[in-house]
Amino acid sequence: MSDKPELLVVWPMRARQMDELASRYELLRYDEAEDKPGFLTAQCGRVTAALTNGSWGGMSREMLQHLPALRLVASSGVGYDSIDVAACTEAGVTVTNTPGVLDDDVADLAIVLMVSARRGLMQAHEHIRSGTWAQEGPRPLGSRSAGKRLGIAGYGRIGQAIARRAEAMSMEIAYYARSERPDSAHRFEPDLLRLAEWCDVLVLALPGGAGTRGVVDGDVIRAIGPHGTLVNIARGSVVDETALIEALEQGALGSAGLDVFSSEPNVDDRLRALQNVALTPHVGSATVETRSDMAQLVVDNIRAFFEGRRPVTPVN
Repeated sequence: MSDKPELLVVWPMRARQMDELASRYELLRYDEAEDKPGFLTAQCGRVTAALTNGSWGGMSREMLQHLPALRLVASSGVGYDSIDVAACTEAGVTVTNTPGVLDDDVADLAIVLMVSARRGLMQAHEHIRSGTWAQEGPRPLGSRSAGKRLGIAGYGRIGQAIARRAEAMSMEIAYYARSERPDSAHRFEPDLLRLAEWCDVLVLALPGGAGTRGVVDGDVIRAIGPHGTLVNIARGSVVDETALIEALEQGALGSAGLDVFSSEPNVDDRLRALQNVALTPHVGSATVETRSDMAQLVVDNIRAFFEGRRPVTPVN
């Protein structure tokens, strides 16, 4: 039996950081187990730390019941809506995430989706790949982003990074958040519906979870208008996806750029069939550099825990 500390792997990370973890800890591979409840009961009663992901692996209240000694859940990702933070707090378990290191990549993608949706760039790309340019002629004209009104729902690190990029595009910016930031040069709008009515583009950078589930409802979506664009790089759960599809189909919303969906990785067929959308498969942080930085921050949080130090980026 190994004398290394045990680490439960609910969801793995990049190979290099997994190798680093394996050199220091005994990895209990829940992610590879066929009988997952049985694996927890049989092998994980003494485990004190777990590695997971805030979108797919998670940590539920039910899982915690099988982990009486658990004291750390180290998650790769800034979001943690698949982790029951309240249950972890009740059980005395610290949750960590990886904020800061993915802001630029996610903000870049928000701008790419905005421009792609408003100018039909993904459809234009397919227009060439399919060989139809010569037969059908030019694509319809799109809509510029420069000079337009941008509303940002969620004004944390990522929301502010989006704002900085939009400033360079000469966009007028306002934001919705739980409270006003006195250090911001942009207008604070405490009502999400009013922000949607004001803007040409609404970008969602809200956290996921019960508190924001469905907050972007049919009224908010329709308020953006038939010439407006909705961009979501947050979580699929924050949008009423049925209302979004209906608005796009009916022309009540002009276009959408989406990196996240309500039932990932399964995307509604009606959404995939639309021509006024730009879709990417949850790749906001998907660069070699950022994923490596995220994984290293997880390693640093786990190492701090086992060395008796305070984790670097605790959530609770």
